[in-house]
Amino acid sequence: MIEMHTIDFEVIFQQAPIGMCVSQNRIIYACNDDLAQMFNYKKEDLIGQSFQILYPSPDEFERTGARITPIMNAKGSYSDERIMKRANQELFWCHVTGRGLRKNEPHAAGIWTFEDLSAKRPVSAELTPREREIAALLVEGKTSKLIARQISLSPRTVEMHRAKLMKKFSAATSSELVHKLLGIMR
Repeated sequence: MIEMHTIDFEVIFQQAPIGMCVSQNRIIYACNDDLAQMFNYKKEDLIGQSFQILYPSPDEFERTGARITPIMNAKGSYSDERIMKRANQELFWCHVTGRGLRKNEPHAAGIWTFEDLSAKRPVSAELTPREREIAALLVEGKTSKLIARQISLSPRTVEMHRAKLMKKFSAATSSELVHKLLGIMR
């Protein structure tokens, strides 16, 4: 049995087999080597930076921050799969999970994990920021109506984006589109 005083939580954080960081007001306060390697940065180049540098566009950074706030206020945590950006501008699917450390102030302080899904799910089509956002929500199993409500668009606009995604991925059905987004080949 390991005694509690022998546990070095800094070593555990740094050696975790997943990308991890601590944030304050959406600024990276601390991160481990796995996170830096995943995004192709040096650790010291990430610390003190806004999460915005990890997003494909400033607009996606802002919309994601606004979208997760009510969910984190209600649940205390948030998790999704989204397209992120490496230092070399390569886009990749990433599973992101976070927990706010201050009740009702989800961005004030948080702990976040990032898992690179690119080996299972490559980004295979040029997508607009809005298409990336809608693709991520489709992967979560959300309907056009739910997506529209969540991101403040009309259901018809969401359907238009879904149709463009289906064309880009050569998908005949919505189910086939989701499978292709997930990287599942038939």
